[in-house]
Amino acid sequence: MIRFFDVLFSLIAIIILLPFMLPIMIGLKLTGEHDIFYMQKRVGKGGKEFDLMKFATMLRNSPNMAGGLYTAENDPRILPMGKFLRKTKINELPQLINILKGDMSVIGYRPQVRKQYESYPDEVRKAMAKSRPGLSGIGPIVFRSEEQILQQFKTHEERDEFYKKVITPYKGQLEVWYSKHRNILMYFRLIFMTVQVVLDPENKAWKSLRGIPKVPKELEAYL
Repeated sequence: MIRFFDVLFSLIAIIILLPFMLPIMIGLKLTGEHDIFYMQKRVGKGGKEFDLMKFATMLRNSPNMAGGLYTAENDPRILPMGKFLRKTKINELPQLINILKGDMSVIGYRPQVRKQYESYPDEVRKAMAKSRPGLSGIGPIVFRSEEQILQQFKTHEERDEFYKKVITPYKGQLEVWYSKHRNILMYFRLIFMTVQVVLDPENKAWKSLRGIPKVPKELEAYL
């Protein structure tokens, strides 16, 4: 049932958004490094890798440059159109193609690069492996402002430490919770919550979800 709605919603969204995405694609082709899409290997259902698609917002070699996988405010690696595309999450729209192909779902855990995926405990990886990663989900809803949270730390070492010891463990708890509550009702509920946080980033409706893991003290000020 969920797969049916994934195909239906992704097809409708692609048709509706294509006239909007075409100018973005032309703009990317004429600026920066002239790349339209950024492809990156991510871990999906069953622990298998797939090519995740995004609009190009950073230099091609950015993961191997200073800053690594984390993006700072006014990061010099961000392309001319990148800041706007990242802030509005428009850079994620090409993943509608991943959904149509069956790599992803509209709702699920955010797909990770292999290194980040392996940093989760076995329990979390097993829970994630049961279903497809999502364009949105409980993790992206709760951590809508993740980049802003990490920008509070002055050094890459501090960001890396906070991400590994605080953010990653809580994300893992959220994904295990979702795997236990995954059904068609939760699917539509999280789609609605995604719309809420896009329109109002300060929206905390997710806190009303029954049994959701408690926010760690270190994250209370941010979430």
